Amino acid sequence: MKIMKIVGIVFIVLGLYTGYIGLNKLVDNTNQINFLGIKIDADNEKGQTKGIMFLGAGLLLITGGVFAIKKDSK
Repeated sequence: MKIMKIVGIVFIVLGLYTGYIGLNKLVDNTNQINFLGIKIDADNEKGQTKGIMFLGAGLLLITGGVFAIKKDSK
């Protein structure tokens, strides 16, 4: 196995893990309460922003990993 394939696989695994963390942060910071027929949004926008940043970083890592694996196979 060549070094670029190993690096690509590591990037993909890290990207999946980072995306998982981002998705959990996004879900945990988005809440809606229904109290006596009134919907109350209890959103934490800073937490949502962090979640979106983690998702973006995960996507970049996965893309870089796929690119590294494809470049190595040529």
